[in-house]
Amino acid sequence: MDPDTTPPVIAPGYTFSSVTDKISSIVLARRTPLGWYAGFGITFLLTMLLLVSLGYLVVKGIGIWGNNQPVAWAFDITNFVWWIGIGHAGTLISAILLLLRQAWRTSINRFAEAMTLFAVACAGIFPLFHTGRPWLAYWLLPYPNSMGVWPQFRSPLVWDVFAVSTYATVSLLFWYVGLIPDLATLRDRSPSRAGRIVYGMLAMGWRGSARHWHQYDTAYLLLAGLATPLVVSVHTVVSLDFSTSILPGWHTTIFPPYFVAGAIYSGFAMVLTLAIPIRAVYGLDDFITSRHLQNMAKVMLVTGLIVAYGYLTEAFIAWYSADAYEGFVPINRLTGPYAIAYWMLILCNIATPQLLWFKRVRTNVPLLFGISLVVNVGMWLERFVIIVTSLHRDFLPSSWGMYAPTFWDLSTLAGTIGLFLALLFLFLRFLPMISIFEMRTMLPEAKVD
Repeated sequence: MDPDTTPPVIAPGYTFSSVTDKISSIVLARRTPLGWYAGFGITFLLTMLLLVSLGYLVVKGIGIWGNNQPVAWAFDITNFVWWIGIGHAGTLISAILLLLRQAWRTSINRFAEAMTLFAVACAGIFPLFHTGRPWLAYWLLPYPNSMGVWPQFRSPLVWDVFAVSTYATVSLLFWYVGLIPDLATLRDRSPSRAGRIVYGMLAMGWRGSARHWHQYDTAYLLLAGLATPLVVSVHTVVSLDFSTSILPGWHTTIFPPYFVAGAIYSGFAMVLTLAIPIRAVYGLDDFITSRHLQNMAKVMLVTGLIVAYGYLTEAFIAWYSADAYEGFVPINRLTGPYAIAYWMLILCNIATPQLLWFKRVRTNVPLLFGISLVVNVGMWLERFVIIVTSLHRDFLPSSWGMYAPTFWDLSTLAGTIGLFLALLFLFLRFLPMISIFEMRTMLPEAKVD
């Protein structure tokens, strides 16, 4: 492509002052827009639905869900894997693209990192309550106790605790360290005394001295290096929850790379799903340009092709193994009682994203938004198919069964979506959604010859 036709990462005409004014004014606005109240009110009601659902679950037990024998893992683990996957794009954009010196990450890394934290918070709810005794969750931690009883380290549940808690901790540190210079900017610009106090405490005494910047750059780079292997390790551990079993449909070595690619795929789809409305509502077309949307679309296309390759590999391994039970799995998915879910995921995850080969589609913002929504649905269906269709018909026809979600399954899923969006609304209102100081480094006047 001719470099002159490549869309910029920031529209021309901005200065240090105008970049700072435009981003900080969203947070420091004296009046909160009515649209924000409407959106937050709806998501807050969904969050209350989540609290009611979890409260009723604690009182009655997980029997209110549709889980049964043989489908002991159902909506809860499906949603857990889906939410963890969504959180991967934030770490990829922030850490890996930072290490690779990709300039286009600067406009989207901040809210992608926030999205990671909110998605991990939603994901952690499901395995915690699936145990049936969430008040005993501390038993999963290896703490010294008088009985000398330690967690069962061969249990996938314990693996998830270590992987997800490490991922959440490093992601939180990475996000917060990146915020410190911008919190100091808000501290200095806040018109209210309360704002100056709160942002001043969070800024931890930042003054922008050479010593501060040196320590900041060192810490940020180290955290990026720590976060990078987590992109691969976390979803690899989640995939091992399945592949270490002997169940047909799960017992396959393709799962770790297949799950990681799927996580990045769904994560970038969610970033697009959020970035496009945010860009339109707050008038950020100059900062989140066509170049950002096109690059994210290209990453989605590549990871989508890897996921499609994973589907084909799964079917090939089942056939090549000459194992009757493994060979039955793809046939059951194609023609069994859950065939509609399988064909829908093929449509959503493989067929629809092929439109992204065309530049006209990648530059069509409404169409790109629609494709990102379709991919989010498709990736949820993928996790549902992997879990439910592998469990509901296993080795013995006498133990076959069916699964159907109950109202409480659906309300818990809807509630976590509400929690995710409610946290996002609060983030957009009180913290800069785009990194102010990193956007300033993209300006021509910041370039030193």
